[in-house]
Amino acid sequence: MLIERWAYANRWRGVSPAAKGLWALAGLAAAQGAATPGRALGCAAALVAVCLLGAGVPWRAYLRAAWAPLGFLALSAASMAVSLGWGGHALPTVQLPPEALALAARTSARALASLAALLGLVLTTPLPDLMALLRRLRVPDLLLELMVLCHRLLFVALALFHEASRAQRARLGYASRAQAVRSIALLLGHQAVQLWQRARVLQASADARCGGAELRFLPPVYPHARRDVGLAALASLGLLACTWGMAWA
Repeated sequence: MLIERWAYANRWRGVSPAAKGLWALAGLAAAQGAATPGRALGCAAALVAVCLLGAGVPWRAYLRAAWAPLGFLALSAASMAVSLGWGGHALPTVQLPPEALALAARTSARALASLAALLGLVLTTPLPDLMALLRRLRVPDLLLELMVLCHRLLFVALALFHEASRAQRARLGYASRAQAVRSIALLLGHQAVQLWQRARVLQASADARCGGAELRFLPPVYPHARRDVGLAALASLGLLACTWGMAWA
């Protein structure tokens, strides 16, 4: 819900999705081509600054959208940097090999820059605009339909969760610890059954079209699309030059 809300409320709502997609693609390329962790972190800082200052996404909303992948990234970096050695002892010893630390720093910095590029795209571009862009890029309709169905199921699951938890709180289902555990178990069971039923309804609606009718969206018209793509191309070249420049020199 947070990502979808700011995808419609940011200052770049009227910017062509092709321009935003080009900028995100350049960010991914710059992140993967960064020669050092410092350059990858600089690329990530540039992408975050453009999203916050250019698109006007609040930093609190940005952090709320990024905290889950950042936590996964931190755990992955720790697992790459730390190794356990027994060495004949009863308890394992924690080791930090220099080559593992270098690999963890390089990989984490690139992943952080890639995350910043993707967050900049999804926080500024609504789903219908993304679908229209992917359709122009000749992405198969089956993949687009699966993306829309998964996106829809996320909102269905969130709505079901809020409705059921609100009803449980109204019946004092969380008045004690034992009641809270029981209410959570009932909520999970109810959620699974309801999601299965909603998924069957969505599957029936897809089968009713016999796979012959594609999902259609009505994207807005962008009168300055060429200008937006041109500016995005210049900014992308600048980002790639700053990230890859020293590697080519």
